[in-house]
Amino acid sequence: MSVSDVHTQYETVLILDFGSQYSHLITRRVRIILSGSPYSVYDKDAPHVDPAVWQMGVPVLGICYGLQEIAWTMGGTVAPCPHREYGHAEVHPAQLPAGSPAHLGQLLAGMGDKMTMWMSHGDQLSKLPEGFTVLATTTTSPYSAIGHTEKPFYGIQFHPEVTHSKNGTAILRNFVLSICKVTANWSMTSFIDKEIERIRATVGPTAQVVLMSMAIGDRFHAILVDNGVMRLNECKTVYERMHNKLGINLTLVDASKTFLDRLKDVSEPERKRKIIGNTFIDVFEAEAARIDKENEAKGLHKIEFLLQGTLYPDTHHNVGGLKEDMKLKVIEPLRELFKDEVRALGLLMGLDHDLVWRHPFPGPGLAIRILGDITEEKVRIVQQADHIYIEEIRKAGLYDKIAQAYAALLPFNSVGVMGDQRTYEKTICLRAVESTDFMTADWFMFPYDVLKRISNRIINEVRGVNRVMYDVSSKPPATIELE
Repeated sequence: MSVSDVHTQYETVLILDFGSQYSHLITRRVRIILSGSPYSVYDKDAPHVDPAVWQMGVPVLGICYGLQEIAWTMGGTVAPCPHREYGHAEVHPAQLPAGSPAHLGQLLAGMGDKMTMWMSHGDQLSKLPEGFTVLATTTTSPYSAIGHTEKPFYGIQFHPEVTHSKNGTAILRNFVLSICKVTANWSMTSFIDKEIERIRATVGPTAQVVLMSMAIGDRFHAILVDNGVMRLNECKTVYERMHNKLGINLTLVDASKTFLDRLKDVSEPERKRKIIGNTFIDVFEAEAARIDKENEAKGLHKIEFLLQGTLYPDTHHNVGGLKEDMKLKVIEPLRELFKDEVRALGLLMGLDHDLVWRHPFPGPGLAIRILGDITEEKVRIVQQADHIYIEEIRKAGLYDKIAQAYAALLPFNSVGVMGDQRTYEKTICLRAVESTDFMTADWFMFPYDVLKRISNRIINEVRGVNRVMYDVSSKPPATIELE
């Protein structure tokens, strides 16, 4: 669906992205808004809004840097914070004077006298521009939310778009529905209908498209590539589910040697991604050529399209290596959705709960869970450790409470004692997080007895490991994956 198609079918909200790490989440919560930014408004290269925007007469909401941009543009003063504010903060909506314009109370309507919001800023508004009034404060920020007394311009210093902010979505809903008067007419069912229509128009009117199961009638050929850095028994499990249970026309290609040969002595994460992406395309094109020969003999069409599972927030981890001269055209039916929306889509289409709620697995596979260079021995270690980890999580009844869990291999050895002998072996890092949209996440608090059992099993059962660590970092500042 093109941008023009979106505008004709749905009421839209424009997002001006100033480079915030949370910009995807603004889109996740609604579909405009001036985002946050790593810049300061007074930086030489800082991004700024075209002055014409302020003459359009449409509602504008500035988030974090967006608030500072509004205030700075209109004569306010922005200065560095005495202490950088990062993390949860209590925000107190202001008591508006009697007779205040009604629109000033709409943004924070229903928020009560205290809100817990997520802060992430090094600058703050120190002088209010003319025509604006205070809508909310914190103990360190007297201008946590502001509004223009006559025009529909609003600014908030906190981030309502992240899941750490309680009732943040309600603030965005107030802006979009109450202030912008947008009609909420997007639904997962309408998405399915529109996407099937779009793909049919792309690949031909006779193709029967079933999203998620990725079946395009008998013209669809699913290719499962064993790249040598999959989870333990991954290919067998996927084949049984996709081919035997769902009836997908699935071909398994063992290209593990090719991938591992190309990854030899490569340590830099982005090089790993690029090599894996390029090699995947080489394998897909080789398989397409093989299928073309079979189709030619049957008088059928050649393979033209490559179906990708790209999601909206992807930083092209799985497609970053796509070659410019690749022969296949890419179709990305899920490109407008987030992980949790894809799960809702899968359930709506009748897919099994276990399949829909399986933890995410990165496109480059274990290659980015093995820090440093990759060898078959390291793959074996992380496969076995990860298998034990997930198995124990399931036994403890915690799997569905965790958004993502995995074991990673750290790039160093450490000293230990096993069987009265000194050892110098590998270290496994365990990671588990709670998250809704995977753009922010908190580390999962395991019961100690579960962690103890997992650690004991890994050290005793995985040859070459003498130490297990658990990562207690949230996102941000850390990411969910280590590479």
